[in-house]
Amino acid sequence: MEMTIGANIKRLRTAKNITQEQLSVAMNVTCAAVSKWERGETYPDITNLQPLAYFFGVTLDELMGYDQEKIQAHIDEVLLLYKKLWRSDPAKAREIIIKAHNDYPNDYMIMSNYMWNIAGDLADNDPAVLIAHKDEFLTICERILEGCTDEKIRLSAWNMRAKILHAEGKTDEALAIYQTNFADWFTTGAQKTEQLFAKDTDEYYYYLRKNMYELIAFAGDKLGRAIFFDSSLTMKERALKAKKYGRLMLNAFDETGDIFFAGLAEAFLGRMRNDMTFRGGYDEDIIDLLDMNLYAAKQIAKAVKLDNAVRQAYFPDRVTVAADDFLAWMVDSLLHPNGGRHAELLKNPQYAAVLEKYR
Repeated sequence: MEMTIGANIKRLRTAKNITQEQLSVAMNVTCAAVSKWERGETYPDITNLQPLAYFFGVTLDELMGYDQEKIQAHIDEVLLLYKKLWRSDPAKAREIIIKAHNDYPNDYMIMSNYMWNIAGDLADNDPAVLIAHKDEFLTICERILEGCTDEKIRLSAWNMRAKILHAEGKTDEALAIYQTNFADWFTTGAQKTEQLFAKDTDEYYYYLRKNMYELIAFAGDKLGRAIFFDSSLTMKERALKAKKYGRLMLNAFDETGDIFFAGLAEAFLGRMRNDMTFRGGYDEDIIDLLDMNLYAAKQIAKAVKLDNAVRQAYFPDRVTVAADDFLAWMVDSLLHPNGGRHAELLKNPQYAAVLEKYR
């Protein structure tokens, strides 16, 4: 956090209409010391802070330029920008989160995001990277677990501890962390929220549907992974199976109008498209999957405007992408890639035409 105490001392001294020499006499320091404070070359000794605040008639926070609301607002802005860039421009995102960690080393959310950025995200972590940063990561985890009350951030620290243990070959200890500190499927907060209400109430029906939409997105993603990482299938067979399943899901939506099937399709096709894109899929298959994926996303974008349960399932308050901009955000992120396979795909006129169709 940037210290503004020198500028504040100068402002307060000027407002009080006294010279640097007069202030130095009052604080029992040299005039040169006051001059260095105001130029930002040095900071007042800690023993001078309370007398300075008393002399100017301000609080210590005011003297030091510490405005918690403004600081938190800036942290929120930085994290929002980071989350918008971490996929489209990973190098810039890393630069942002490293600077944020230097500027706000005591913010737990920044600590967590910084740690996972350096680690290479939540999955497919390189054990060598985890071991290389072991001491730094474990220090961050210890600080989070000792002082943070946000359970999601605390769980991220436990997760990192488990990742490091696994990287060290201590997989049994890593699994024990998950079994001890993480809820199973049936004791999650979402499930317990649903069970809070009587089954014949509107509240129960709302949370039941919200949980259902969250779970189908999760299940769709898992189904995509199960197909793509099936080593018995060739890349072409994986693509054909994905397109077959995707058509079945979208046909079910078209016949019933139930957003359940569009949600399942969006998650499944998005996962398959992503893995095909970055793990050796063919252009023609990626284009087909993209078309179906964006069609499903378009249905979700419509549904979130009409159904609050759908909106909260896909866009809870913590999500940084506005629900109304979901489809536009997806298309824009693909139209403006930061190099890589997406940029190569944009040279294919059929791929570009699909994006233009949904823009």
